[in-house]
Amino acid sequence: MFQKVKSVEPMEKYIIKVIFENGESKLYDVSKVFEKWPDFKTFETDEKLFEQVKVEPGGYGVSWSDKLDLSCNELWENSIL
Repeated sequence: MFQKVKSVEPMEKYIIKVIFENGESKLYDVSKVFEKWPDFKTFETDEKLFEQVKVEPGGYGVSWSDKLDLSCNELWENSIL
């Protein structure tokens, strides 16, 4: 079972605040995936792109571009808070 994303907000230092449809709010540190998925290192040189995070249709994750996205499962299971 997965928790769909209701809203997302970019914070400081590559942190996003994710609110899920069940009402729970979590913080996710995107910098933790820079090594695992190198495309995310783009944020180190393009801060404006990081600020453009949006919820994917249906709430199945968040995205910044066609190459940069995170699933709702990743966000739910690996949040820092």
